[in-house]
Amino acid sequence: MPGANPVDVVTTRFDGPAPEVAVSTDMIKRGVVVAPVLIAICGVIWGINGAWSGAYGIAIVLVNFALAAAFIATAARISLGLMMGVTLFGYLIRLALIFLAVWLVKDASWISLPALGSTIIVTHLGLLFWEMKYVALSLAYPGLKPSGSQPAA
Repeated sequence: MPGANPVDVVTTRFDGPAPEVAVSTDMIKRGVVVAPVLIAICGVIWGINGAWSGAYGIAIVLVNFALAAAFIATAARISLGLMMGVTLFGYLIRLALIFLAVWLVKDASWISLPALGSTIIVTHLGLLFWEMKYVALSLAYPGLKPSGSQPAA
C-alpha cells in the first residue's frame, strides 16, 4: 500500500517506561513483607531446616522476578523481536537457574526439600495472584494501576 509504514520488529525498539520493572518491583516488595510469615510457617512445619529452606526458596523466587523484568526491559530497549525471544528463552533460562539453585543445595545438611519446593511454588503463585489486584488491564495505564485506584492491602 502506498504510504503505509510497516513496523519492523527487528529494528523497532521500545523507548517508553518499563511497566514490567514497576510490576516486578512491587511484587518483590510484597514478597519481602510476607517472607517472615512464610519462613515462620516453614519453621513450624519442618523445623529450623525448614525455615532456612523457606528463606532460600523466597530468595530464589524474588531473584527470578527481578531477572525476568531486567531481561525484558533491557531487550525491549534494543528491539521488539529481541524482547519476544528473551521473553520465551529467558523463561527457559530462569527455569534452569531455579533448577540449578535447588540442585546445588539438595544434599546440604540445612535443606528440607519439601519446605523448599513448597515455598517456591506457594511464593510464585501467591505473589502472582496477589499482584493481579494491582495491575492495570488498560493501555492507558500499563503496569500498575494509578495509586488512587489500588485496593488496600
